[in-house]
Parts: sequence; structure tokens; C-alpha cells
Amino acid sequence: MLNFMTDHVVGAPPPSLREAQAAVTRQQIVDAASSLFLSHGYVGTSIGAIARRAGVSVQTIYNAVGNKAALLSAMLDAAASGPQSPTPVPQFMMQRTRSAVDAAAVIGVLADWFVEVHGRTGDVWTVIHQAAAVDGEAAAVERARNEQRLRNYRLAAAELRSRGVLAGLTDDEAAAAIWAIGHPDAYDTLVRGLGWTLVEYHEWVRKSLSRALGVV
Repeated sequence: MLNFMTDHVVGAPPPSLREAQAAVTRQQIVDAASSLFLSHGYVGTSIGAIARRAGVSVQTIYNAVGNKAALLSAMLDAAASGPQSPTPVPQFMMQRTRSAVDAAAVIGVLADWFVEVHGRTGDVWTVIHQAAAVDGEAAAVERARNEQRLRNYRLAAAELRSRGVLAGLTDDEAAAAIWAIGHPDAYDTLVRGLGWTLVEYHEWVRKSLSRALGVV
């Protein structure tokens, strides 16, 4: 049985000291990479600089996380999970949607989530977009994360279908609607670019998802 507040299985033995130390080291590396990517950009940050900031060797970075593109992906994971880190987003979001009392409440959970996550990840996505424009491995990360979000939204679509909505839509079509309405670029344009308040953005997301998915 999974405990949604952690990434461990209920009843499983706690992590060993070595595992705990490895997790701390990995977090130090991701924190260092995040700080440098945000301040100096992806191209302007070297693995060596990240190693110095984290207080580890370059090889430790490769062993614990991977190359620069892997660090970029880990940076997004950490920002998206926020206070729930290292629990993966799909894990705690599944709990939230399943706890919703009806389809309208599921839409509310999604709208709440987009406000929450985009507030934490907006700057990260800017780094990813800039990196993807000049680096093939970063571009692959951007594509993979877009595909991952679409897969995750199929889970939300299935949850909505179980509540008796989505008539006339396949799960893939519903997932695409959630993906498009909740896209980080839409948040960036409306809130950060055009000055919408978070309340205005939240209401737009809620109404748009409700209409697109047939939730009344």
C-alpha cells in the first residue's frame, strides 16, 4: 500500500543510512543546479560550477542525477512537487482527484493545481524553453515532459469519466483539452505577461475546463 505523503510503501523498512545520505546529496545537487540555471542560464552553467556549488565532485553529479539535461528535468520535478517533494506529482494528484466529491470538484482540483504548480515552475519552464532552443538534449527533455504531462492528464480524464462526464470525448481528447488549457505557456502569457490576477486565471481555467469537458 502506498502512502501518498511519501514515496515509500506503507510497512516497508525505512531507507538505510546510505540511501538517506544519497538522497541528501542528490537534493544538494539539484538545488545547486536550480540556483545556477536560474541565475546564469542553462548554457552559462557548467557541470563543474554545479559541483562546486553543491560541494561534490563532477562524477558524483553524474552518478547521483546524470548530465545537464537530467539536472534540468530533476529541477522541474523538484519545483513541481514543491513541499511534497520527493513524492512524484502524479502520486499526490491522484489522491486529490479521487478525494473530490464530484466532477465539478475534480475540475476545481485541476484549477487549484495549475495555479499552484505554475507559480513554482514558471521560471523553470523559461529556462527549459531557452535551453531547448540551443541544446538537443534539453529539447528532448522539453518534449518528454510535455508527453509526460499529457499521459498524466489521461489519468485525470479517466477520473472524470468515472464521475459520469466526458460524453462524446475520448480520454485522449479530454487529456489534450486539459493539457492545452493548463499549459504553462498559457499561464505565463495571461498572468506574467498580461497581468491577470491568480483569481482571474483560476476562474478562466475552471470555466474553460468545465465547458471543454462537459461538466455542468
